[in-house]
This record gives sequence, C-alpha cells and structure tokens, in this order.
Amino acid sequence: MKAKLGMSPIAWWNDDLTELSDDVSLEECLRQSRSAGFTGMEQGRRFPSTAAEMLPVLKKADVTLCGGWFSGTLVDDSVEANQKRIQPMVDLFKAVNAPCIVYGEIGRSIQGDRSKPLATKPKLSEKEMQAYGAKVSELGKWVEAQDMPIVYHHHMGAVVETEPELDMFMANSTISLLFDAGHMAFAGGDVLRCIDKHHRRIRHVHTKDVRMDVINKLDRTKESFLDAVIKGAFTVPGDGSLDFGAIVKKLASYGYEGWFVVEAEQDPRKAPPLKMAQIGHRELMRVMTAAGYEVVA
Repeated sequence: MKAKLGMSPIAWWNDDLTELSDDVSLEECLRQSRSAGFTGMEQGRRFPSTAAEMLPVLKKADVTLCGGWFSGTLVDDSVEANQKRIQPMVDLFKAVNAPCIVYGEIGRSIQGDRSKPLATKPKLSEKEMQAYGAKVSELGKWVEAQDMPIVYHHHMGAVVETEPELDMFMANSTISLLFDAGHMAFAGGDVLRCIDKHHRRIRHVHTKDVRMDVINKLDRTKESFLDAVIKGAFTVPGDGSLDFGAIVKKLASYGYEGWFVVEAEQDPRKAPPLKMAQIGHRELMRVMTAAGYEVVA
C-alpha cells in the first residue's frame, strides 16, 4: 500500500486566531515542512490565488498542494450559491493537480467565535440532517463531475461534530469523508469504531493528535473551541494522547491509500512548527511502516 505525507500551514499561521501565527513567509513554511520530510502542504491564507503564481512556489519547495478548506454554508444557503463560490477553487485545484477539496461547514458553526462556548454548538434534527445531507450530496456530485474530488470534514463546533451526528450525516449523504481522528476524539467519539463504520467513504485523512488532559479540564459551558486551541488541545502525532499506531493499522486493514495530513493548530511560540513537524513525521513514519505502508513522494 502506498501513502503520502502532508501538513497544514495552520502550524505556522492560524486563519481563525491570527495571534497564533509565526511571522514567516509561505516559502519558509514550505521549506521547513519539506525539510522535516513532508511532500505536501494544504492551502492556507498566505498561498497565491492563481496557478501561475502558486506552481512555481510549490515546485521550488519540492512539494505539492495536498488539499484545502472550502467554507461551505449549505446548512442555510442554497446549493447554487455554494457552487458559485467554490468554482474558482475547483478551477485552481485542478490546475495545480490537488487531490481534493475539503468541504467544511461554517453555517451556524461556533468554531471561529470565541464568545460561543462549546456547549452551544448547533444541532440538527433528523429531518434537518436529511435535507442537509441531500444538499451536500448535490454539491459533491456537481464538483466531482468536474473531475475534482471533494471530501467532508466533520468538525468541532459545527453541525456534524459527534459520532452520532457523523453517523446520521453519512446515512443521509453520498459525499466522501475526510476522517479527522483528533476532532472525533475531542467530540467524545470512538475513533476506531468510526473507521470501522465509514471506511468505504474515507478518501482523505487528517492525523491531528489531541491532549486529552487539556480537553478533559475544559468547561464546555463557558469555554469555546478557540479557547481550547489556545490552551493546547491539539498537537502532532507522537506528542499527544491518541494511538496512531492503532489508527493507521485500522486504516491499512481496509486498504486506505492516499494522503495522511498533519493538521495541528497550536501556539507556534510554545510549539515551534519545525520541531513539531519533525516529531509528527517521525511518528507517522514509524507507525506507517509498521502497518505496511510505503510512503512515496
């Protein structure tokens, strides 16, 4: 089995909390991640917006674009409105040969609002989830008809956060899944059980680790998702609480091949991104080799 290793620039600069950012250029971010061994980088706010500008930067760093977040609003807005907003991203990602677009729902979400405690996350009824799943499926089919894969990211603070919510969403949609072990663990779900249930539709993987001692001490009636990030809820594999040996072995048992992307937002002053990248790469190489993966460029 073959796999590729990528990172998210959120370790260097945070799109929701700009104060959690290194004062480094895109070129330096790419240089550091590549020196740690990663051959892919997900899109971030300091990336160029055109293929003509982006491709030379990626080529010079010897990395590829391995995905990127689209802020979807289908829980409230129309499919047509989201099609219009995502089309430039589809065109760009096709031009740079990215493996997928990551659909993240921000409609009603509290993930970027520090004034909203974790306990106030939006919830959908079964009927609302059915309607929402149908809209996400329609958008997904429309994007994939243009030969661009799209994957759904379950996320803390959003309408699909918990294991039961993910189960209900998957039952009412056809879109492929980005599985994020860290977000599922934070939400109280069983990470390995989720893989068992949904492995057929997993098309992209975020290897986000968590510090459960931080998460378990949160007052979810008062503290927000961003408060948790600031406190250090997330980190890279090898520096947190999750057993990535078991997680990667489980994915391998179902024949998953593709990207494993380290996405770990934390304070770069407390967790230097290059050091964290090196720790994450070393741990992933260890567990992936044990699981029978060949990591390719």
